[in-house]
Amino acid sequence: MTDEPGNGPFDVIPEDAIRDGSATDAYFLRTETTLDAADRNPHVVAEVTADQFPTGEFEVLAGLKDAAHLLEGLPVDVDAMPEGRLFDGGPVLTVEGRYREFARYETSLLGFLSHASGMATNALEARVAAPDSQVLSFGARHVHPSIAAVVERSALLAGLDGFSHVAAGELLGRPASGTMPHALVICFGEQEAAWTAFDDAAPEDVPRVALCDTYSDEKDEVIRAAETLGDDLDSVRIDTTGSRRGDFRHILQEVRWELDARGFEDVDVFASGGLGPAELRELRDVADGFGVGSHVSNAEPVDFSLDIVAVDGEPAAKRGKLSGKKQAYRTRDGGHHVGLARHDGPADGEPLLEPLLRDGELVREFELDEASERALDDAAAVDFRE
Repeated sequence: MTDEPGNGPFDVIPEDAIRDGSATDAYFLRTETTLDAADRNPHVVAEVTADQFPTGEFEVLAGLKDAAHLLEGLPVDVDAMPEGRLFDGGPVLTVEGRYREFARYETSLLGFLSHASGMATNALEARVAAPDSQVLSFGARHVHPSIAAVVERSALLAGLDGFSHVAAGELLGRPASGTMPHALVICFGEQEAAWTAFDDAAPEDVPRVALCDTYSDEKDEVIRAAETLGDDLDSVRIDTTGSRRGDFRHILQEVRWELDARGFEDVDVFASGGLGPAELRELRDVADGFGVGSHVSNAEPVDFSLDIVAVDGEPAAKRGKLSGKKQAYRTRDGGHHVGLARHDGPADGEPLLEPLLRDGELVREFELDEASERALDDAAAVDFRE
């Protein structure tokens, strides 16, 4: 059996197709052909927005680094909010230039921003639900492997403490986290042999985290793991499937009690398996850390659109959209405001759209830690999901 003509072994759009703009919707290429035939190429202002007016539901801007590199080198000016900024209505990014120069890039531009922003928003929900706990991203297995780094970068941007995907870690320059799956225990056939073998084989800098719910009661396995590894044990992980979980909070309380009763007060309890913000809020006082997977990776993308709002200096927009170039502001009370760029903003308003590209040249750097700090500060300022 052979692959279809022109296809490689994996269904992955090559980077060259993204860069040359062929990773696009067909009607943009038809638009180019039509504009060329009509010898028309107006100067436009186009804005990326999710909601026209503030709704009270803040989301996190992510994916901007990829978006900037997509448009880099084109003869356009771009303003955008910084990565990690929380927004609520109005533009998050503005492109100015001849429409023909960037039309075909709309599909990829929106894809970069929409998917990452959705995942970052959900990751921030998890972060604020358990602000004092270690929270790791375990969701890469739920997405196409070609975008695993997007998942993990979005999680880090929102303030999560780490992630599990090795290749994503190599791309991002961050180490991946993780110890043992149920498969390792099953390969040995019994728990003590698996825990001991892992302790013997794993590098010294890898925490000794024993998975304690493969074959028997969680309390039973936790006690056995503590007795087997002794002072080498750093943490126990409970990942019981939803179909067998019962009262997860009670299980974790019981596990904590039994560890403390045997002198293992320093051993942490880590919980994973289908957890979201509601579960983290319920369990954050009885667990030291969490793995969050599908809540981040399966997040609904932010429904961004790119719309022309001015043509050759005159306001213009389709129905349902607001014409004219805009600016968004954050006020000291955490409010989000949108107004025409030519008008003054609120007296105490901080303009959120800043230069990103000037005539195609990138004029901003991207620091992931700074974006994460910005997201957490903004979350506190606007009472995100409180």
